[in-house]
Amino acid sequence: MELRTLRAFVEVVRQGGFSAAAKTLNATQPTISKSVKLIEEELGVPLLERLGHRSELTAAGDIVYRRALAMLAERDDLIAELDELRGLKRGVLRLGLPPIGTSLLFAPLFAIYRSRYPGVDIRLNEHGSKRLEELVAAGELDLAAVLLPAAHDFEWQKVRDEPLMALMATDHPCAGEEKIGLERLKTSPFILFESGFALNQVILDACGRQGFAPTVAARSSQIDFVIELAAAGLGVAFLPRLMAEQRANPGVRRVLLDEPGTQWRMVLAWRRGGYLSAAARAWLALAREQKTGA
Repeated sequence: MELRTLRAFVEVVRQGGFSAAAKTLNATQPTISKSVKLIEEELGVPLLERLGHRSELTAAGDIVYRRALAMLAERDDLIAELDELRGLKRGVLRLGLPPIGTSLLFAPLFAIYRSRYPGVDIRLNEHGSKRLEELVAAGELDLAAVLLPAAHDFEWQKVRDEPLMALMATDHPCAGEEKIGLERLKTSPFILFESGFALNQVILDACGRQGFAPTVAARSSQIDFVIELAAAGLGVAFLPRLMAEQRANPGVRRVLLDEPGTQWRMVLAWRRGGYLSAAARAWLALAREQKTGA
């Protein structure tokens, strides 16, 4: 079984079909189909169930897909380690950052990193924490900034701890409070971020511990839009204090969320036991340096 054919199979699963996988790999559709068929013939089991224009994993396909991800990640580690052994002066940093907090926490690091390591190509991927964790686990990212708790198969380095603020319109009944628990907000609609944002789960889990599920009035991936929705009285939004204070809005009252288990804890995470390139280690060192100097 060749890694090339495994890569084709993995892309069919990721892209949801043979045509999209062929486009991603700059190959023809018959070539991709042949690669998947070769694996099925070698293993003696069907990996994909064809449903019209869609393909779904069989039980055997799910096992092969998970193993293929690990094998391809090991291949990438091997290439990276050999490149450094050859003494390459250029490198690649595959970095994942979330939309929340990126500009404040990481923009200064980009400028310093670029000045110190001009030969390193920074390939940035922006998603919510859950998607970033998937990309790190698959070996497609060296590092990603995610929220704790992180998956058990990750190692991590602390970046920032922040309490959450509840953002509400100035005429909200609780707008005059200095701090507030979720129990007081259970009759208010919530404004959450899109799925895949770990901050959502922090809030929802805390509500569950208080014995209620909030009404969700709206979801968005845009912080400024979420704040404007709160200002308009649509509901209560939640942001880490650092971000909330940087986005003052005259129509919004910021109230400290006094609720156990809702601390916003940002870390830089990588695969436990995975190979970290010199470029990735340099980013971690810079992040520690800047935190120490802050």
